[in-house]
Amino acid sequence: MSCGCVWVASHVDGDEGLVAMSARRAPNPLVVALGLFTTIPVPPVENIDARTAGRAMAVFPVVGLLVGGMAGVLTWLTSSLAGPLLGPIVGVATLAWVTGALHLDGLADTADGLGSRKPAADALEIMRRSDIGPMGVIVLLLVLLMEVAALGRLASEEPLMAAGALTAAAMLGRASVVLATTSAHSGARASGFGVLFNGVTRRATATFWAIAAVGLSAALGWIARDSGGAVAFGAGALLALGAGWLWRAHLARRLGGLTGDTFGSIIEVTQSVFLVLGALASGVLSGLSP
Repeated sequence: MSCGCVWVASHVDGDEGLVAMSARRAPNPLVVALGLFTTIPVPPVENIDARTAGRAMAVFPVVGLLVGGMAGVLTWLTSSLAGPLLGPIVGVATLAWVTGALHLDGLADTADGLGSRKPAADALEIMRRSDIGPMGVIVLLLVLLMEVAALGRLASEEPLMAAGALTAAAMLGRASVVLATTSAHSGARASGFGVLFNGVTRRATATFWAIAAVGLSAALGWIARDSGGAVAFGAGALLALGAGWLWRAHLARRLGGLTGDTFGSIIEVTQSVFLVLGALASGVLSGLSP
């Protein structure tokens, strides 16, 4: 997943990735997180055990800020120069590229499994396959269209709003996964990439990121559109995290636990909900303006 890692042949969910091994020093958690979840080149990392995975998960929202910030800057720049349609497309494409489309792949696999309407064991087997079925393709298309359309609405008002929204969305998606990896949650499989992260997050860490993610989102909204943006982004962040939590609960009930694929779907659901809410809030704010 990153050229800074050496991958060993350990079975994982579909094409989600392989467990990274190499190097000799205790790995920096941010380096581990970047190596596992992005295509950004990082130094080689050590064995990924539960402790290392927990430390990496604790900084996962920071990864969201980094990759979301990169995509957000390009969204702002392109929207300012070429209009409110091309900017969001470039931003969403950048986010997909810098993450290796890992979470989009998880969303598609999850959609295929749930769309089959088969028992949990059969649905999990469908999700493990490397191909993407019609349900996965449809869901991917709809989610990407919603994100581009929502960002386009924001960019048409103020390109900086679209940039801030995409940055916040990427962070919130990963904060949502932090909440989903507390000790209260179990995995649907006994093996696979997702097993590394089931139950590795302390409740205090999850609580910190839930509060910090809402606060940072509000701050980004303030930068983009003063108090109105702060309220819109802060409220949207809270609701998006709630949507991610409800989606996690549904997945746990339906599949008997979580997998690496479902973590990806939680990220994408949380991001999309926040961006759509941001676009709706932008419309309301515009209507209230004199």
